[in-house]
Amino acid sequence: MKKKKDFNMQLDPVPRDFRVMVDESARDYGEREAYIVKTKRETSTEPAEYRHVTFNEFKQETRILGTALLDLFPQGSHIGVMGESRYEWCLSYLSVACAGDVVVPVDKELNKDEIHHVLSESGACCIIVSDKVYAKALKDALPELPNVKLCVLMDRGDEPEEQPESGAELTRFETLMEKGRELLKAGNTAYDEVTIDPEAMSVLIFTSGTTGVSKGVMLSQKNILTDMTSVLQCLDHSCEDSMLSILPIHHTYECTTTFLVSFRMGARVAFCEGIRYIGKNIAEYKPTMLMLVPLIIENLHKKIIEKAKATKLKWFGFRFLMGLSRFLKHFGINAGRTFFKSAHEALGGRIHLVVAGAAAMKPEICKDLETMGFKMRQGYGLTETSPILCVNRDSGNEYDSVGPAMPGIQIRIADPDDEGRGEIQAKGDNVMLGYYNNPEATQAAFTEDGWFRTGDQGRMDELGRVYITGRIKNIIVTNTGKNIFPEELENKLEDIVYVKECMVWGVNSGDDGQEDTKVCVTVFPDYDAVKAAAQEAGETIEGEEVLHDVAARYIWGEIKRVNKDLPAYKRICGLELLNIEFEKTSTNKIQRFKVKHDMAALRK
Repeated sequence: MKKKKDFNMQLDPVPRDFRVMVDESARDYGEREAYIVKTKRETSTEPAEYRHVTFNEFKQETRILGTALLDLFPQGSHIGVMGESRYEWCLSYLSVACAGDVVVPVDKELNKDEIHHVLSESGACCIIVSDKVYAKALKDALPELPNVKLCVLMDRGDEPEEQPESGAELTRFETLMEKGRELLKAGNTAYDEVTIDPEAMSVLIFTSGTTGVSKGVMLSQKNILTDMTSVLQCLDHSCEDSMLSILPIHHTYECTTTFLVSFRMGARVAFCEGIRYIGKNIAEYKPTMLMLVPLIIENLHKKIIEKAKATKLKWFGFRFLMGLSRFLKHFGINAGRTFFKSAHEALGGRIHLVVAGAAAMKPEICKDLETMGFKMRQGYGLTETSPILCVNRDSGNEYDSVGPAMPGIQIRIADPDDEGRGEIQAKGDNVMLGYYNNPEATQAAFTEDGWFRTGDQGRMDELGRVYITGRIKNIIVTNTGKNIFPEELENKLEDIVYVKECMVWGVNSGDDGQEDTKVCVTVFPDYDAVKAAAQEAGETIEGEEVLHDVAARYIWGEIKRVNKDLPAYKRICGLELLNIEFEKTSTNKIQRFKVKHDMAALRK
């Protein structure tokens, strides 16, 4: 199954569409296990129960669900899928796409207003959602979404007794499946007669915008299948592999690399039950490959180091074995799996590949884990590119590089400076069709000669390996792969009466001992408004120091109110005050790179 890796290898043939992919996987792997689904958690007295879904069963269930959807909505309808990483999500995604409809993956962490925006802008007529996510935010948003006619709850249970007074009709996933079975039994062939246009929009996924208005990225099945085919040529894999889906599955990184790639290569997928269950689920399912974000990998590394530092003797032994392992690697001997057996056993004992994506990985951590016997690889891409553009290979792997472009993809550095740094631009059949109903943004995203502008700065070496050197845009990328646009938060904060100017920024993991990126804000207060409010409250302000403290207290109180309506990863965690205005350009824009961040001044 393994192929010799070459930076300039040609792209393998790409399946015509998702239905061909499903058919081929069922043909090649038929009765092999495609998914293992926990149907009942273990208790103190009873073991867990599982359902083992074969490739043949999955193919049949996509036909069942697709038939039911086509009976309810015309082909080409937009249908949302929202929930945790789970079997019903995967089945819904491919059933919608294989029925010739457009699937709209929705982030389960969105608040009511963000859900309203995505579902109204996408024109979704149906949303398939887990019960937990429905109760959290979707339930309140649905009455204001007249375009959504049906809401399908994923969990098993009785049919909802109380339909909402307004908004979408509620039904159960299993009810829809039963409807599909009955239609097929009665001879309905609508699903079988669907012709899919592989170059038309099939997936519509919304990403955050700089003004707080998200943009819908239009992806075709050709886009995604091209990227999948490239990924499969760059990584060691076989149908004997097993994956654990840990990351949010609506994210294109997890959706493409874990869900879709695994299905095409005949590997098994299990689903993590949540962040706090990662260790337990890894021990339970014993995966052979993991697609992770840097934060999870860094936490793993941190735990290994902490354990090694338990005593001076252990720390000396650890460093000695690390040095010996590095020495032996020069002779092609990988002794890490033997020297650090306990670390491998903590990850189930079968991991042969770990891929980091969606955010920058620290080179020293990659190097350490490789020394311990783990094969570490980094990738780079964007939602707009389906998403992977570059990935490290087995040969020529550089820890501070994201690797060369994958087969079938072109990368260039536009207008490089004296050090070879410029905007990373891409071309290939994996690049999006454009932004939904937004021709201006689509035009701005491409150069005149058709190259996609990533908005990221980087350089390329003589072997074509890409090195990310900075962000052209102001986006903050958290260690968990989330994108945060400062302007979105600044717009909210500038509505605070005590804030005259502000700039949002991020502190990366390790800078302050925190696990994930911390979102902070530097504010130039409206001191007159602060004084007026203090006077009204009967507070006496004597001196600049007291004024500074009162301003910080008032502003922080308002920030906490703003935070309540934000997803956890966007919440402001630190505040710094300025006594003078920010330095600005001639167009009155804050010169962000000149702002000095004094971490000692952060307030919680």
